[in-house]
Amino acid sequence: MFPGANADRDEAAYTVVGAPLDVTTTFRPGARFGPDRIRRFAAAHDDYDHHTETHFSALGVHDAGDVAPWDDVPAYLDHLAAELRSVRLDGAVPLLLGGEHTVTYAGVEAVDPDVLVVVDAHLDLREAYDGNRWSHACVTRRALAVVDRVVVVGARTGSAAEWDRAADTDVDVVGPEEARAWVDDRAGDDRFAGETAYLSVDVDGVDPGFAPGTGTMEPFGLHPRVVRDLVRAVAPHAAGFDVVEVNDRDDGQAAALAGRLLRAFVFAHAAA
Repeated sequence: MFPGANADRDEAAYTVVGAPLDVTTTFRPGARFGPDRIRRFAAAHDDYDHHTETHFSALGVHDAGDVAPWDDVPAYLDHLAAELRSVRLDGAVPLLLGGEHTVTYAGVEAVDPDVLVVVDAHLDLREAYDGNRWSHACVTRRALAVVDRVVVVGARTGSAAEWDRAADTDVDVVGPEEARAWVDDRAGDDRFAGETAYLSVDVDGVDPGFAPGTGTMEPFGLHPRVVRDLVRAVAPHAAGFDVVEVNDRDDGQAAALAGRLLRAFVFAHAAA
């Protein structure tokens, strides 16, 4: 159980769901261990948040456990989306723990937002990767079939075709050098005027010096503090959240960060 997630399912305002999918991971596998690892390393975090002056355990968080995966990715995503829709029908905000980034598609399907805000080192705008349209390298491209637009924050790599796709009007790329200004733009609340958002954090968007426990590390990334502040800024506009691509290839840095970001989302969303 995620520490502090002590609410009953029928009374929850937020519901944690683990999605330990690890089928299309490239380079360093291990995302299947992400949900358990995030829960485990969150145990050291204080329940109290000085920023909002609230206790996590008082905010109505429930942990529904993991949705066990299998190797048919589209079928699994359909099943996971149904589980997340049931969270929505219960009146709660889904908090998804990955697993590879592909699981974000299920969150987007369940929430059906207007805009996807995603922290990621990679554009993930490929039509297919190694012939697979449901690879984790294609998740943002697949999400564009559901959302009206996407904002990718922290992207610093992609194929030529992906950068061409990112030039279209339904995609906005905020590079690592621009991220702090984007977060601090208080007039930026107009960016979501009349829109619902879904927020996805791929932990590889953070510089690997801070979060080495991920599958595809990419240098020159975001500082954790920038990502935390982004989560706080977007959370009031978001109807769903996930943190993904944590694996077991470090001493817990990535998992500890992921748990903190989930807490930051809940604190900021509840405060709003």
